[in-house]
Amino acid sequence: MMLPMTPPNTARRRETSRRAILTAAFDLLQEVEYAKLSIEGIAARAGVGKQTIYRWWPSKGAVVLDAFLMLSEGAEGEPIRLPDTGDLTADLTEVLRATVVELTDPRYEQPMRALATEIAHDPDLAATYAQRLDGPLREAKRQRLRSAQLAGQLADDLDLDVAVDLIWGPLFQRWLHRGGPLTTDYTDRLVATALDGLRPRR
Repeated sequence: MMLPMTPPNTARRRETSRRAILTAAFDLLQEVEYAKLSIEGIAARAGVGKQTIYRWWPSKGAVVLDAFLMLSEGAEGEPIRLPDTGDLTADLTEVLRATVVELTDPRYEQPMRALATEIAHDPDLAATYAQRLDGPLREAKRQRLRSAQLAGQLADDLDLDVAVDLIWGPLFQRWLHRGGPLTTDYTDRLVATALDGLRPRR
């Protein structure tokens, strides 16, 4: 017995509405503080009923998360990979510098801060974020460090999860709490310290 299929035109209309909603949420976060963002406002900007949004997302935080995921849909299904030129220091420096550019981009900073705030208060959204966005990113970071292990550039018994936190954690901590400037000098010193800066030089 064949299952009924969604008519192509209906599927296209749903996808058009979904993208309009996500784009509206992202655009509104350039104009208003997250506390003032509402499902009603998103619906009005997208030209849909608010019940359409609630049918697909349980909260405005979930809408914002999917808006970020939409930005990377061009590579959907492909695993995330970090540069692997064989030079671990150069590769990590490149990645952290690119991360700073993204974190300080005016288009993304407010939505990312809004998402971070919502994740801190919504366990369900935090779990979704871990599964769909942070999890794949962490695995890409582990894979790059694992490659360095196999090349003899890192200790065989290195805890890769701790290493990921050590390298990327300070950057996000400084960004989240506005603890200091995010500069290439900072990222370069962060990489150097994480890789070999804690031991005395011989």
